[in-house]
Parts: sequence; C-alpha cells; structure tokens
Amino acid sequence: MIKSKICDLLGIRYPVFQGGMAWVADADLAAAVSEAGGLGIIAGMNMNGEQLRAEIKKLRKKTDKPFGVNVMLMSPYTPEVAEVIIEEKVPVVTTGAGNPLAYIKKWVDAGVKVIPVVASVALAKLVAKRGATAVVAEGGESGGHIGEAHTMPLIPQVVDAVDIPVIAAGGIADGRGMAAAFMLGAEAVQMGTRFLVAKECNVHQVYKEKVLKANDTATAVNGRRVGHPARALKNPFTRAFTERENAADATDEEIMAFGTGALRKAVKDGDWENGSFLCGQVAGLVDREQTCKEMIEEIVSQAETILRGAASRCE
Repeated sequence: MIKSKICDLLGIRYPVFQGGMAWVADADLAAAVSEAGGLGIIAGMNMNGEQLRAEIKKLRKKTDKPFGVNVMLMSPYTPEVAEVIIEEKVPVVTTGAGNPLAYIKKWVDAGVKVIPVVASVALAKLVAKRGATAVVAEGGESGGHIGEAHTMPLIPQVVDAVDIPVIAAGGIADGRGMAAAFMLGAEAVQMGTRFLVAKECNVHQVYKEKVLKANDTATAVNGRRVGHPARALKNPFTRAFTERENAADATDEEIMAFGTGALRKAVKDGDWENGSFLCGQVAGLVDREQTCKEMIEEIVSQAETILRGAASRCE
C-alpha cells in the first residue's frame, strides 16, 4: 500500500487530501473523505467563527478521524476563525487567498499542523522558514483561483526548495496523476474536481452533471485583469465575464462585483446561466459518481500498479 511521511505525520491511511473548495467542502464531504482514510477539509471561506465551529462539531459527529480546515485569508473573519481553530483543537489547517505568516506561529504553538497552499517556490520557501508543517503546491490546471505556474514544473522545483513534505495539486484525478506526483517528489496529492462528483458532495446535481460531461477544453480562466484568475467550466457566465474584462470602459471594481455570488449560484442553485462552476482542466477524466471511499481506494490502487510497473521498466 502506498504510504508516505504525510500519512505518519497526520495519522491518515492514504496520502490523499480533499481540496478546501468554497461552498463545496462542507462537513459532510470532509467527514466522508476522512472516514475513507484521506484528509477531509472543511472550507472556512467567509464563515465567521461560530459558523465554522458549528461545521466542525457537525463533522465530529460523523467521524473521529483527522481532518483539516481551509482558511481563506482574505476573509474579514480570519482573526476570529484563527482562534476557533485553536479552541476546537483542529488537527490541520490549510490556507489560501493570502499570506499566512501572521498566523503560523500561533497555530503551530497550539499544536496545529499548518499546510499552506502555494503557487510559487518563493512562497513555499517563506512559509517553510516560518514553521509550516508541509505545503500544497498547486498548479494552474486546478479549478478555482490559480497561479501562473503549472503542476509539472512547479512540484519538483518546490520539492527541491524546501525540506518539508510537498503535496501536489492541480490536474490530478486518478492513479496516473498520483503516480506522476510521487515521481516528481510529492508525498501526497490534493484533489478537488474529482470530489465534486462524490456521492457525499452536496453540490447541486446540475453541477455534477456538467462536470461529468466536460472534456479537455471545457474550462476557461477569468479574472486575470483584476489579479484574481479563476478557472471554471465555460458557460454563459464565463463568456459574459470575458466581455466585461475586455471592455475598455469597465473598471476593476465593476469586474470584481460582476463575479460576486456566482459560485453560490452554481453550488446551491445549479444556475448554469449565472453561476461560476469552478472546475479543473482534469474534468474530462471524471466520468462517474462514486463514494469518497470508492474514489480514494481506486486511485491509490491504480497508482500502486503504475509505480510497480515503472520500476520494472528499469530491469
């Protein structure tokens, strides 16, 4: 069975993280992933402290396995969320949408394992120096907010730059992706798009159906003009967003406002016309709904077979 430093470090069976997707990664999905042997992660998004506390308690009623919380650092509630994480003794924190340096020491001193999501070698080195337990290096193939570097070149460069474990993310949805990540030096993988169609995932059924029907060219990136690029399935919303971005008379404030609330419309309402269906380029490999347990065990089994086969080629 595939095992890595991350498994021992976090007390999980399989080196598989579930991405902290806003509006998607709730207690139900995170608990199912953790119960299946991976690391389930609750998305803190714009929750206040008490809302997050309630979600943590809900998860703990479903599983006693390790789990994490993803903190969106640009949220105005981050300071109170940071305290709730300590009070609730959350085992693992991942961070995104900002720089976590103001919180790392406080969390580490409280026994929390801090694993920032990074999109560059520079940020990986910075958080490692400040005490991060590991980093998630996320390539631009992923869904949601992305950086410029792609997974294949990013992972080995981050692995070479830091002396802490690296989790690979972006464009990984099956055992082939997991095997490739390990060959690049990663200790685990993080997946988001694959878990969108998990039976325990509470996104609207329209969202799941659109992911299942997607192909290799089904996504587009909006938001580069305002410095917040995000990858989503192509739909009327992304086309309208592109038009606004390309309009000479549109201000950055107008463009940012145009996208407000669009993710919720996709996740909760299944609104294909006006919703932002965040999704990675790997959607074309996602072809059926499964339980989280089925997904994780299938992916790990595939990766084991591939890695054994790779070794035999050197004989």
